Amino acid sequence: MLKGLDPLLGPDLLHALAAMGHGDELVVADANFPAASVARRLIRLPGIDAPRALGAILSVLPLDTFTETPAAVMAVVGDPNAVPPPVRDFQAVVDAAAGRRVRIESIERFAFYERARAAYAVVATGEPRFYGNIIVVKGAIPPP
Repeated sequence: MLKGLDPLLGPDLLHALAAMGHGDELVVADANFPAASVARRLIRLPGIDAPRALGAILSVLPLDTFTETPAAVMAVVGDPNAVPPPVRDFQAVVDAAAGRRVRIESIERFAFYERARAAYAVVATGEPRFYGNIIVVKGAIPPP
């Protein structure tokens, strides 16, 4: 255990977050996401819901401020304007981490999978709700 860190941030996840560079992307995925077949690096957080995992991650990972949409979710198939409950939860987590309202992009399912394949890592959670998937873009920490 380390002081001041969320206990969900184990060594594998912390290593991945620290190794990522500015502009690298991280996927937080629900239990139905094809994480093993998509991920270049796979980190599992079984039994943890996706918004909780995202909150732990964003407690140490800066969101990119050089892009208009530093986060993206999967659009609902057949109703791309729908906002499912996990996405509402993600919005609250992202906004709290950024200290402001953040625009989250919604992208078509297969485009989301393709973008996820290029991500630095996938964090597979135990999130049971559909559309509990989000991609976040790592930002940079300015010098003091």
